[in-house]
Amino acid sequence: MKKLIALVGLLFSCPVWMMAQEAAAEVPTLDSGNTAWILAATMLVMLMTIPGLAFFYGGLVRRKNVLSIMMQCVVLTAVITIEWIVYGYTAVFGTSFSETWLGGFIGGFDKFFLHGIQLDTLTSGNIPELLFVLFQCKFAVITPALIVGAFAERIKFSGFLVFSILWSLLVYNPMAHWVWGGGWMQEMGAIDFAGGTVVHINAGISALVMALLLGRRRGYGSNPIVPHNVPFVVLGTALLWLGWFGFNAGSGLGADGLAANAFLVTTLATAVAATTWMVLEWIINKKPTVIGICTGAVAGLVAITPAAGTADAMGSLFIGLVASCVCYFFVAYIKPKMKYDDSLDAFGVHGVGGFVGAILTGVFATQFITGEGGVQGALYGDWHQLGVQVIVNIAAIVFSAVMTFIIFKITDKLVGVRVSEKDESIGLDISQHGEIAYSEGE
Repeated sequence: MKKLIALVGLLFSCPVWMMAQEAAAEVPTLDSGNTAWILAATMLVMLMTIPGLAFFYGGLVRRKNVLSIMMQCVVLTAVITIEWIVYGYTAVFGTSFSETWLGGFIGGFDKFFLHGIQLDTLTSGNIPELLFVLFQCKFAVITPALIVGAFAERIKFSGFLVFSILWSLLVYNPMAHWVWGGGWMQEMGAIDFAGGTVVHINAGISALVMALLLGRRRGYGSNPIVPHNVPFVVLGTALLWLGWFGFNAGSGLGADGLAANAFLVTTLATAVAATTWMVLEWIINKKPTVIGICTGAVAGLVAITPAAGTADAMGSLFIGLVASCVCYFFVAYIKPKMKYDDSLDAFGVHGVGGFVGAILTGVFATQFITGEGGVQGALYGDWHQLGVQVIVNIAAIVFSAVMTFIIFKITDKLVGVRVSEKDESIGLDISQHGEIAYSEGE
């Protein structure tokens, strides 16, 4: 009898035990490999702003303005981090509005000041959501920092700071939600793996608007304005190229084949773009320049960014080639012809390169990378995806341009934007910060 009772109990307990096992299997567990990689990728993306962009832009300006450029990069790393953790993250990735029509335009306020995110809260890739917050924070930091290249050497520090904070709140956050946080562009099926639309088109178009509204630097077009430290430019390029591996390969949130492909196509597109720019200069101007090959490399990095999760090696080669040619044309011919002072080619490289890359993503996306049933581009028969890329990125251009114009006018009324002629003449390092980069003494 005892054996019979035990047998019956075992039979009844089996389904319960199996259900418990299934429930346990459904609970996501932290993936230590993915977590370790995204920790490293986050550090690499931070490296892009400071010191990467600080040295790249800093070397391109005159010596009397190098500290102002570096200060702008450092202060954005600080203040945008605060903005992102307090409000930006919930505006982009919050979910309280996801079931309403507002969800297409803003995430919500449920994660204000990271409310509700605990140590064991996981997100895509089974990594801690706190780590995802910080990874995305680095994108929020570098995007307004890219705009610095358009208004270098002539903007008031107070005006720069007010503009950058307002721009992050009213331009970057909405765009990031639309593309990455479940907004209307993502619902349309837009592809932007690591920031072609959100980062580069967004910043590049805003850079052009700022350059036009601020006006040209004193002496621009009549007196030579040359970089003061080309080795800084090389150093900055190297740091950007290195950091971009975290930018692109980290955006899949996993240590896997997708990350490896993003790593590879980022390397190849950049190499092709740098080489193409060098060859163009060599043919047209008879001499290849160091600044030229560095600029070409950055153009390649920008262009492959939206396609890094969908393009293969062949696609990345063509993206790097086309982007370098188009960006070179804008920098070498369109800018002098139109006479706008995009000081460090933020528009010519980031705006133009980002648009070229975003559109070509709709051409070269392949199921060889995205998998069976995944997205593919026009080259493989899906013209619809190309149409989506065109519509979304034209909308991004219009939004960025209009909002930047409005924010500029607000900032100008509040604190002013452009420095006086005297302050510009003596340099922003002294007039805005009371410092000099290089002493004349021993």
